[in-house]
Amino acid sequence: MSLRQSIAVPSVVSSAVAPFTPRPQLDRRPLESSGLPRGALLDSDALLRGTREVLIRHGGEVYRLRHTRNDKLILTK
Repeated sequence: MSLRQSIAVPSVVSSAVAPFTPRPQLDRRPLESSGLPRGALLDSDALLRGTREVLIRHGGEVYRLRHTRNDKLILTK
């Protein structure tokens, strides 16, 4: 028996592949023009109060908000 004969190749492969469904278009308008209610605007300095890191308690969990050297904010659990 040759190697080619010993391997069974399924005759229908398409049944294992999910049908393509396009992704919905994202609304890239600014919040002001999207009609969504706008939350309170807080300055990061008000949260950090001169430090590079603060802890935030939310829903019984503690999160860490860090201000990086690259001037980015990172929120971790």
